[in-house]
Amino acid sequence: MLIVQDVDLTPNPQALKFILNEKLLNRETRHFNNKEEAQIDPLAKGIFEIDGVVSVFYMDKFITIEKDSKIQWGQIQRPFVEFIKNFDSTLIPQEQEFQATKEEETVLLKKINEILDQRVRPALAGDGGGLEVTGLEGLTLKIRYQGACGSCPSSIRGTLVAIENLLRREINPAIEVVSD
Repeated sequence: MLIVQDVDLTPNPQALKFILNEKLLNRETRHFNNKEEAQIDPLAKGIFEIDGVVSVFYMDKFITIEKDSKIQWGQIQRPFVEFIKNFDSTLIPQEQEFQATKEEETVLLKKINEILDQRVRPALAGDGGGLEVTGLEGLTLKIRYQGACGSCPSSIRGTLVAIENLLRREINPAIEVVSD
């Protein structure tokens, strides 16, 4: 049985990170920006049934929910905890086997992902979010924030600049990072 063990604040005032007693996923991250996207995922679909939920992100042992600013957390937390307690985790779609594309096999992208895995993604996960690389064109890296980071003002400004500076120092001074 899934149980919410703790709730963490995130830098995004409209998002909370709910820490669970069991792993939901081993490698993947899943982010849904609306109810329509979540139709393929019973966990996210059920969470979107709660009034006021505007996005759902989950990985490892946590779920980050972003709410509508007009809704109070009390209207979401109790129904969410009840939903999780009654949710059958075997309904979560299986993780896909990783199939590398030619682009993902490039040395530069591998180096970028290694740095993101070691130094950026753990920090974002600590705040209830994540980061997906959506492409690399020349020296322009396209990223998409997930979870609490998706609409957080500091991720759009400060974190983006910090990631770019890190990659410029570690890999190539000409790298540009843009939010997709």
